This record gives sequence, structure tokens and C-alpha cells, in this order.
Amino acid sequence: MPVRLSQIKTVRDLFRTAALRPASAEKLRYPPKASLLDRVSLYQGDITQLEVDAIVNAANKSLLGGGGVDGAIHDAAGPELLEECRTLNGCETGDAKITKGYNLPSRHVIHTIGPVYSRSNLEKKAEQLASCYRTSLQLAADNALKHVAFPSISTGIYGYPITDATHIALTEVHKFLDSEHGEKLDRVIFVVWSNTDKDVYEELLPLYFPPEDSASEQEAS
Repeated sequence: MPVRLSQIKTVRDLFRTAALRPASAEKLRYPPKASLLDRVSLYQGDITQLEVDAIVNAANKSLLGGGGVDGAIHDAAGPELLEECRTLNGCETGDAKITKGYNLPSRHVIHTIGPVYSRSNLEKKAEQLASCYRTSLQLAADNALKHVAFPSISTGIYGYPITDATHIALTEVHKFLDSEHGEKLDRVIFVVWSNTDKDVYEELLPLYFPPEDSASEQEAS
């Protein structure tokens, strides 16, 4: 059964239900901005079930399918997705390309190539991962898409630590939504599968998308 956008809670909803707890003022990465609270979501479940304008595929350079999220998206979309991907001549790490969604509830798939984690070149890997989010968001905006759902890129078999990867994801999404280009997007959804990943997002989201009264609520508690 497809999951509609209206069924996916926003950050504002999550604060209201106490699924997210405001962080102390000294921990905030960005000041509160109320308008962003309705434009960001956290969803635990199957990304292939989301009925949105685009879901992001954590693909490999060939764009011809693989394991994990990549394989699940290709399986759900059907063979026509693979046929279109064959025409794209692959994709480089940190870049993104867009296709139709075919049998998926989502209209499009944005394929991005995350870095394979390595401690020997952390700065480069972090920039490549940040580029995955930036280029995917820009591609969505350029194609007049209003909502895009991200898996946690590179944190599976590519080995990127979930906490480090989440900081990068939240930073890039905040910067983009708060920019002129970002005004074209109505919603960005972070999709997680495991409880472990969900816990990380619930811990870090309040640092990047705090409610306006987060400081006063923290003092009162």
C-alpha cells in the first residue's frame, strides 16, 4: 500500500508528539526557523512505498542495480528502470542523475553515488557525500519536483558511520532549503529502516531544525 505525503509526519509534528525533543540552545547548529519545520520529515519504513515526486537511490557507478536500497528500488520499479539506466552511461561519485519511477509510487528516481568510507581521506569522502545531497536536491528543484525522499546514503555496505553521515545530510538539506533554490521544494523526507538509524536522526534533527521555543522549553525543563 503506497504511503502518501499526508501520512508522513513533519518535524513540527514530531516535536508536538514528543518523538523529537528540543535540544539545549548551546548545542544548536542553526537558529530556529519555523518555516522549515513543515518542510522536513523523518519516516521509518520502505522507501519504495512512498508516493512522492522522487525517491533517491543510493546507487553504484554503473546505475545498473545492486544490493540494499538499490536492489529494492530496481525490483519495485520493474525492468523499464534498468532499461533507462542503461542509457545514462553511469554516474560519478557525488553526482546524481534522474529517471522515471515506472512501477514505483514515486514519479521519479534520483540516483546518486555515495563514497565508500575510508579513514585515510575523510575530508574528500565527506565532501563527496555532501555533494550527493546537494546535487540530488538541485536536480529535484531543476525538474520542478516538490518533494524528495532520501535514504541514508553510504551508511550500508559503503561503511560510512551513521552519525557522521547524518550530520552531513542534515547540514546540506538545511542549507539548501534555506536558499533561493530550496524554496522550490515543499518537503524533504529522511527515510530510515533500522531503529538504530532512527535513533540517530531523532537525536540530531533538533540540532538542525529546532522549534522556535526550543531554548525556553529547555530552560523550563
